[in-house]
Amino acid sequence: MAEEEAGEPAMVGGGDPQEEEEEEMILTPAELIGKLEEAWLNEKFSPDLLEHKAEIVECVMEQLDHMEQNLQRARKGDLKVTIHRMETERIRYVLSSYLRSRLQKIEKFFPHILEKEKSRLEAEPGYLSPQEYTFAKEYAANCETYLKGLALKHMPPNLQALDISKAVPRPNLDSFVFLRVKERQENILVEPETEDQREYTVDLEEGTQHLMRYKTIAPLVASGAVQLI
Repeated sequence: MAEEEAGEPAMVGGGDPQEEEEEEMILTPAELIGKLEEAWLNEKFSPDLLEHKAEIVECVMEQLDHMEQNLQRARKGDLKVTIHRMETERIRYVLSSYLRSRLQKIEKFFPHILEKEKSRLEAEPGYLSPQEYTFAKEYAANCETYLKGLALKHMPPNLQALDISKAVPRPNLDSFVFLRVKERQENILVEPETEDQREYTVDLEEGTQHLMRYKTIAPLVASGAVQLI
């Protein structure tokens, strides 16, 4: 329904202006929503915060505005209007859930996410959008102020130092996730060689589904070779 109602292709490009022409992709509305749903499922089931998809989010919001304008011009009482309205609400739910999942992870792991963002190379893609980065910094400052005002100022001076990174848990990259293989992968290291066992690798066939440790396939999630489910 989104494809019929939106009607206009969306352009998703890279963040580097010099590379924008090479990286820009023209997506149909249906392909754009598919990209959003893929990002949503990956973010929902990944224990770690993934690279932000700000371009996709922006394009989806533009498409939703276009769909709303079409609905406003549609004939009252037409059954298609009800169906298209349901489709726009479904897309809004997916978009809201995607953004909410990211904010929940930022609140839960903010010291480690901020450190990861600061230590990345300039050429590497950012994990946070500018708005998310501002939110994370403000959230960290508010948490520190709250803890100091609530407890630390009442403690002896030698106990007032606060290392927030030790007080907040890290993402559990050893947790297991379900995945579907989109592109065939060979010799994926499942278990490294130890004194008790030999190195264990597997081939992942396209279309197959697996239950694997997240840190093993994290690069494949980032590249789009596998989809979390």
